[in-house]
Amino acid sequence: MAERWVPAAWRGARLDPGRPGALALAVVAGCAALLAVFAVWRDRPVAEPAPPLPVVGAEVSTAPAGPGGPPPSVEPAAPTVVSVAGKVRRPGLVRLPGGARVADAISQVGGPLPGADLTALNLARRVVDGEHIVVGLPQPPSVPQPAGSPGPAAAGGGKVDLNQATVEQLDTLPGVGPVTAKRIIEWRTAHGRFNSVDQLREIEGIGERRFSQLRGSVTV
Repeated sequence: MAERWVPAAWRGARLDPGRPGALALAVVAGCAALLAVFAVWRDRPVAEPAPPLPVVGAEVSTAPAGPGGPPPSVEPAAPTVVSVAGKVRRPGLVRLPGGARVADAISQVGGPLPGADLTALNLARRVVDGEHIVVGLPQPPSVPQPAGSPGPAAAGGGKVDLNQATVEQLDTLPGVGPVTAKRIIEWRTAHGRFNSVDQLREIEGIGERRFSQLRGSVTV
């Protein structure tokens, strides 16, 4: 086929493009190589980012705790106010949490004075609101109460014992309100106990008229 179609002058001739032609061929070859690299780079696999996952929060259960759950919250007990007198560092009224003991009340007033005898006190006993605790002095005599009696502050004839009565019990007396009842407790705390009903006259707010109303309703 070559002998038929190729001219006789070109047969056996060597192709010599020369230096410029060689450079042109090199440039073409280089461009072809760059195009091949670009085509490969463009078709490379690309990693796609994963879609964001939904955020799941911890649900707070409002159902009541079961047998194995934590116990339900318990409301704290109401505070207790007691009077501490006698051989203590700071006699007076103290406020204690519910369930406090006699030892807690004495500690709140600075503790007993040196040499004070505490054997007559049950330090482990729970205190009750409005009670009077005497430290290191003879304890007020307890009067046996019949069934249905008004309470531990009432003595014979239904009279209120000034040495044991609480603020609430004193408030029920004729002519005595919450302010005067508190003053009676404060006087008793400062002096340890009432030795006579007549000592009510020493309390501010109790004049002769009010004293005459109280005399038949109280005792010591």
